[in-house]
Amino acid sequence: MTQSSLTDVDWSKIPAPVDDGEAAHLKGMKLPPLSLRATNDTTVTLSALDGRTVVFAYPRTGEPGKIGLVDDWDMIPGARGCTPQACSFRDLFAELKAAGAAQVFGLSTQSNAYQTEMASRLHLPFPVLSDEALELTRALKLPTLSVAGLTLIKRLVLVIDDGRITHVFYPVFPPDRSAGDVLDWLRENPVE
Repeated sequence: MTQSSLTDVDWSKIPAPVDDGEAAHLKGMKLPPLSLRATNDTTVTLSALDGRTVVFAYPRTGEPGKIGLVDDWDMIPGARGCTPQACSFRDLFAELKAAGAAQVFGLSTQSNAYQTEMASRLHLPFPVLSDEALELTRALKLPTLSVAGLTLIKRLVLVIDDGRITHVFYPVFPPDRSAGDVLDWLRENPVE
């Protein structure tokens, strides 16, 4: 199936993910000292960052006009919506920073080259991190799904304070409201 629009989605026709408990262990975890490649030609070690960091993880962004990963992608609960989610963080980036997010990152298991194209096309003001080797995914035991032989991260958002996960949004639905939900939480839970 060709993906015509990656942002115009009728969420009432997309199955919502359910809380399967696969992220319940994350709150309170200290991040491991792993470095990930970023779309701004740097490497980022989340565990070493000071202050509050927001990381939104997603399965896989698509490319307009390209063939989807699998024909029934939209029917996999939580799969559809990576581009709308990234755009929501782009659109609320300044407000997220004003509400205490020292850093904002996207995260997926896609290659850095794939993510760099997407970040440029969507004009993202923040880097996207590649966990193509699944190092962070495995170390944190992030919830995953397997599609077409690929291991993908299920959509979630981590709020990290000085290298420790202090809040987890999971499951995330609809994805285009993800940044707004995070912004509300940041405003209600300021950095001390």
